[in-house]
Amino acid sequence: MDNISFTMVFTLTGFKETKANKYTYFVLTSFVYLLINLFNLTLIVTIILERALHEPMYIFLCNLCFSGLYGTAGFYPKFLSDLLYDTHLISYNGCILQAFVIYSYILCEYTTLFIMSYDRFVAICKPLDYYMIITSQTIGKLIFYSWSFPFIGVFIALMLTSRLQLCGSHIDKSYCDNWSVVKLSCVSTTINNVYGYCLIFSVIAHVTFIVLSYIKLINACIKSKESKKIFMKTCLPHLLSLINFTIAILFDILFSRYGSRDFPPSLRNFLQLEFLIIPPLLNPIIYGLKLTEIRNRIFRKCWDPKIKDSQHTRKR
Repeated sequence: MDNISFTMVFTLTGFKETKANKYTYFVLTSFVYLLINLFNLTLIVTIILERALHEPMYIFLCNLCFSGLYGTAGFYPKFLSDLLYDTHLISYNGCILQAFVIYSYILCEYTTLFIMSYDRFVAICKPLDYYMIITSQTIGKLIFYSWSFPFIGVFIALMLTSRLQLCGSHIDKSYCDNWSVVKLSCVSTTINNVYGYCLIFSVIAHVTFIVLSYIKLINACIKSKESKKIFMKTCLPHLLSLINFTIAILFDILFSRYGSRDFPPSLRNFLQLEFLIIPPLLNPIIYGLKLTEIRNRIFRKCWDPKIKDSQHTRKR
């Protein structure tokens, strides 16, 4: 029984309602995943290729889009393959890997939104010192933090989970997460629960900082028309992303821990997956439409061949 965790194969039971229309779900899911990749890659490539966009705000936005691609890559390929089969199995190691990617993606979204709020706070409240504070070295440290904290935090959580002896193999979801595996434990999970609350507290701390920074930003914008213009242009998309992602995560947490069986299974599955559907899809749209510099450059490259030809002639 000591090695049960390492030889176990889990059954994902969240696919019960998809069997009758699995091909329809497969087409719709493939289309959504295609759009997520298209929108996020378009923003990333535009920011990389356009030197005028090599500014801290756009670099952090690029990081946010990359985080969305990373998180969805841990879910959609497996989900799409499971839709085509009647048995939905995943190995223990595969489950732990998927949980690592999805959980680190969640934390990375919050840490990235955290550093983006810090960037906007400095830009609006300390505009004269902006380039002295947000240097290339600072940008590198902030991006490193946005990935290292989630990776280390989730790695420790899953190491604590790997020591548990499990007495079940059915996960009532369409993907693996750490909480679902911990619930299958035959032994005490006190340490796991305490550490889980520590991670939740860290997320709350990040969100609290973002909220406090926005309170100060709003106070600063009231006093200046120019600051108000910058806020509406660059901070509003960030605020929408935070609200969008937080609501999606709350749905998943509430349904994972307190979800009622009386809810329609299709609705329950969607609410559990919302944070892997809506934020990665809407973030690049929100920023692409709201930020004028990005919107103009995307439209110019895609729909204005005269400009592309003139640029090519100028280079020659």
